Amino acid sequence: MAHNKMLQREGFKLGTFSSNCSSGMTVSKAPERWVNSWENNLELGKMLDEAGMDFILPIARWIGYGGETDFHGGVLETVTWATALLANTKDISVFATIHTTANHPVVVAKQIATMDQIGQGRAGLNVVAGWNKPEYEALGLTLPEDHETRYGYAQEWFDIVQKLWTEKEHFDWEGEYFNLKGVKGDPWPLNGEVPILNAAGSGLGREFATQNANYLFTPAIDLSRSVGEIRELREKAAGKGRDVGVLTFSHVICRPTEAEAKEYHDYIMSQIDWEAVDNLVNLQFAHAQSFPHDLLAQIRNVMALGHGGFPLIGTPDQVAEGLIRLHDAGFAGTTLSFVDYVEEFPYFRDEVLPRLAAAGIR
Repeated sequence: MAHNKMLQREGFKLGTFSSNCSSGMTVSKAPERWVNSWENNLELGKMLDEAGMDFILPIARWIGYGGETDFHGGVLETVTWATALLANTKDISVFATIHTTANHPVVVAKQIATMDQIGQGRAGLNVVAGWNKPEYEALGLTLPEDHETRYGYAQEWFDIVQKLWTEKEHFDWEGEYFNLKGVKGDPWPLNGEVPILNAAGSGLGREFATQNANYLFTPAIDLSRSVGEIRELREKAAGKGRDVGVLTFSHVICRPTEAEAKEYHDYIMSQIDWEAVDNLVNLQFAHAQSFPHDLLAQIRNVMALGHGGFPLIGTPDQVAEGLIRLHDAGFAGTTLSFVDYVEEFPYFRDEVLPRLAAAGIR
């Protein structure tokens, strides 16, 4: 079997999130906010790989969130971005993020399998069933208002991808949404599969994730709430004969002293692009259920700093303690974001990763 860290469940998984997007996960006007150039992404990818990180996860976007910064207005397309990273790294898993409605399953199956060939088994697929209505309108598509249609389409789409990855002969497909003639998947993923990630908040979304994904992606807003939520999700998956890990996402400000970390936090928060934040929050309320709606109104500041990610702010000891708390709550891992990934990751690598190893979770 080819090596893919995300097909192996040991250890608390760590990756980065959204480095392909302008400003990363920080909706700030600060001049040092992340520049999502290919040069920066390549430097970060090599750095993460050498540090033994597990995965890199992108966000797929076609239009930004407006405001002065047009947050996420600039985005490196995820399949080509991931393929190039796989060609330039050795051990780390790299995901492509694919919106089912905007991408034909026969094309995607071949794209991901080709990525996997290039990365010698290290590709991953993050499936998005759809939520951002303005993006659908920008592409001339209609976002179904009901989750039943979104996930019915996504399930058939995913079933086709899976069949293309396992069936060795040509086949026809006659379904509710697709009518295919004489298709075949060659090439195939080296392991016969790639790790599947899916963010899910609604009941139907979680049915889809526990049926199909290796990892369900969900926010960690209240860890006391997360404990029971993770237990229920894993029990739901186990009832289907599946072992599904639950991942979350975090935002890191790590400095030698707590005062320095708080000072930088306050500096970034003093320059937030609030118009873009409100556009982001309003879209989450209107069309998505990834965030619990009873908590969304409480987390406007967290959305501004790290797109809703779990805050890891403080000294290396405090940041490591926060990650250990996520582990103890039952999360299988987390993504990380920084205001400037390339500038800030080395300190995290040198100071926090050894503390996690000493704690036995890495």
